[in-house]
Amino acid sequence: MSPKLSFRFYGDHEVRAVWDEVGKQWWFAVVDVVGAVSGSKDARNYWNVLKSRFRKAGNETLTKCKRFRLPAADGKRRLTDCLPQKELVGLIEAMPGRNGVPFVKWLVSGEDSLDVKSREKAYALFGNGLLAALKPGTAECLQQIHAYLFGGLYDFAGQIRTVNIAKGNFAFAPALFLENTLAQIERMPEGTFDEIVSKYVEMNVAHPFREGNGRATRIWLDLMLKANLKRCVDWSRIDKGAYLRAMTESPTDSRAIRALLCGALTDRIDSRELFMKGIDYSYYYESDEAALEPPPESV
Repeated sequence: MSPKLSFRFYGDHEVRAVWDEVGKQWWFAVVDVVGAVSGSKDARNYWNVLKSRFRKAGNETLTKCKRFRLPAADGKRRLTDCLPQKELVGLIEAMPGRNGVPFVKWLVSGEDSLDVKSREKAYALFGNGLLAALKPGTAECLQQIHAYLFGGLYDFAGQIRTVNIAKGNFAFAPALFLENTLAQIERMPEGTFDEIVSKYVEMNVAHPFREGNGRATRIWLDLMLKANLKRCVDWSRIDKGAYLRAMTESPTDSRAIRALLCGALTDRIDSRELFMKGIDYSYYYESDEAALEPPPESV
């Protein structure tokens, strides 16, 4: 089995990580870290320069690096210098400038966040049997996914909301009619790509949960695609900004989201790596987004 990979996001900087089963810790790609901290457009060259300086200064950081084969931008796996969290902090402190302080804070505190805990649970969905036991396209399927992702984190995990919510000037389906709305969505056909996307868009408009809708519904979408078309979405091929704009437009014009999803379809439905990376990007889409709030009484 290939090692467990994770793609973290510091702002919009992708930071690759690989799980060491023996040491029970994550190892992070150093070139990604120095790129995120320095802002260099050529992070690989920046790291090579740093390594040269460290050797001359007798810095022991290099002796603690391990090389793992990580997926590169061209899709190939390449040997990559990696360090665990503790050693990364020392590396960042040895870098010039003070840009490393917020990164270290993100690195050290991030593992305790609700989003990270939920994401770890999402990783376990691959191969644990839950998704295989669900009936794709049903409201119950979506509820069970949500309950699994956020159980123990939200007291409303898996529960259909009873309050109205909105984002910006857009109000989602009224809670009073939500039960009927979900029943109607469940009856929508899902035999073709267009039908599946239409169902996905309608479920997004319904927004059945107080929080965590996007993360649960993207998994729900992939289950329908796998069951009916033997395809799934390679979410890493969809830009965050383009996706969010397309979803905002989708209630009145779904052409943009259809084009994005169609262009990212793949037949690698059994790929563990693709699933894990899809979870990482799905959670990345939700980062820095304003929480949904109950709309004003006039809505």
